[in-house]
Amino acid sequence: MCGPTSVRGFAAAEPTWQHLSGLGWASLGVLELTALPTIGAERYVPWIREADVLLVDGGDATYLCHWMRESGLADLLPSLPDTVWVGVSAGSMVMTPRIGAYFVEWPSAPDDRTLGVVDFSIFPHLDAFPQNTLADAERWAADIGVPAYAIDEQTAIKVVDGSVEVVSEGQWTKFGS
Repeated sequence: MCGPTSVRGFAAAEPTWQHLSGLGWASLGVLELTALPTIGAERYVPWIREADVLLVDGGDATYLCHWMRESGLADLLPSLPDTVWVGVSAGSMVMTPRIGAYFVEWPSAPDDRTLGVVDFSIFPHLDAFPQNTLADAERWAADIGVPAYAIDEQTAIKVVDGSVEVVSEGQWTKFGS
């Protein structure tokens, strides 16, 4: 769902993305997950191990999950305990156990399951789009089966050693226990 324009904007810290990739990183690289299986782990795994932060853009969470598994990145994650994961939209949703049928758009997705690194699900972009209202989030959460958060563009969820903290200057709601 992201295209060349958004990838360039993200990498170049253009105005829409400046609050993420324009934070003064010493360096910023781009890895295309669909290409990683063709270049071999011996080449790209050292790049990932050297990174302090993995900044993962959005798109379709099921597509991202598929390519994280296919590329080997999903299997690599447990060996990176000190690496910070910063996910944007689907880049965060992919870490959850499920995204719900509401967010499955990739035609080849077998279901709505994702990586399950955390034990809650995320409904992003609360009130940013007409179809992402609190009422929509409530319907989504009723079927998700795990604790869940609906978050807006001014909200992040910080997870450190299993401890969950919502960091927000905006609107968010937690569903379930």
